[in-house]
Amino acid sequence: MTKSDTALRLGLENEPNEQQLAALKQIAEKVCQPVRDRFGPTKINSALRTLPVNRAVGSSDNSHHVRGMAVDMEVPGVSNAEVAQWIVDNLDFTQVILEFYTPGIPDSGWVHVSYVPEDLRKQVLTATKQNGKTVYLSGLVA
Repeated sequence: MTKSDTALRLGLENEPNEQQLAALKQIAEKVCQPVRDRFGPTKINSALRTLPVNRAVGSSDNSHHVRGMAVDMEVPGVSNAEVAQWIVDNLDFTQVILEFYTPGIPDSGWVHVSYVPEDLRKQVLTATKQNGKTVYLSGLVA
């Protein structure tokens, strides 16, 4: 949950502080493990990103990844749309985003999930590219 190819490539630190570690444990328990129990081995593409790492990947300083409260994940052999829908139907979360999924290509994109205990609003979005810009659509659009 702390490995980052970007951090390794750029020589950036990506170790959690106590608060980030507690948040990582919580999202592992509340999101990652239930997904793993349902679908099997799960690939975590990104979880904790310290602020320098987060900036290096071009993400917002307000990203839940900086606090250890977000995970980008996939399940090999399972459509990311199916994983996202299962999370929406079965788990508590702050935000689920089906990111850059292409219908008909099950392993395209990934699923972003954030878990902020004091803000379990269950926002559901789909991120897509339109005219070279990222656009967020309401709901799971697959």
